[in-house]
Amino acid sequence: MRETAYAKLNLALHVRRRREDGYHELETLFAFCEHGDVLSAEPAERDEVRTVGEFGGNVGDPGDNLVARALSELPHPDGLAITLEKNLPVAAGLGGGSADAGAVFRLIERVHGLPDDWQDRALKLGADVPACVRSEMSVGRGVGEELAPLENDLAGAPVLLVNPRVALSTGPVFNAWDQEDRGPLPEGTARAIAMQGRNDLEAPAVSICPVIADVLAALRETKPMLARMSGSGATCFALYDSDQARDAAAIEIATHQPGWWRMASVLR
Repeated sequence: MRETAYAKLNLALHVRRRREDGYHELETLFAFCEHGDVLSAEPAERDEVRTVGEFGGNVGDPGDNLVARALSELPHPDGLAITLEKNLPVAAGLGGGSADAGAVFRLIERVHGLPDDWQDRALKLGADVPACVRSEMSVGRGVGEELAPLENDLAGAPVLLVNPRVALSTGPVFNAWDQEDRGPLPEGTARAIAMQGRNDLEAPAVSICPVIADVLAALRETKPMLARMSGSGATCFALYDSDQARDAAAIEIATHQPGWWRMASVLR
């Protein structure tokens, strides 16, 4: 069995208030790319996880990463040996670990189904994991776990992801946020929310990791429909009106910044 762990994007991310439990109330537009990490699974005597791929060495202990934790969180009568092909950079604002966990849920669902409380089990692994299980365009509230569907008029939109190969942890970015509530997510279709929304973590992320501003400037030079940072960074994305425009932008970025990581895809 094979399952793609679809790269997660926050097309907009509004940070509202800090809660008493230390988390922040968020309003976000979740989107997912058709590409990402790839999980391969086969029957085994016991659960096993191994990692390969460009970023396979960056995910920590295979026995205690989010793939292994997701396996242990879900009932399944037989062992599974999972190979994680890690194509997405780590600590990059793409929900890579959460997407990997979501893919495990779909693998288990395919063979055994999911327990009725699967959403609670997913949330225990991380705030983005419930969204990543379904990997569908949605509005997330709370810490991201309260999901609502919306009209997805961005399905199939060409997208280019660029990361300067700098890992950026979420905690310091939230700590650098100025605590100012700049208002709620707009209403409307996915396109309307994306175009009218913002990412409140962009400025604090740039203050910690200035090269993000260079990535955004390079993407905006390619005249996209929209360029923005995803999540807490450092990956940025640009949406285009055509595959040709996206591919030309990818070539331009590669020519001027060959060391940056890039992925061309489309939105689900």
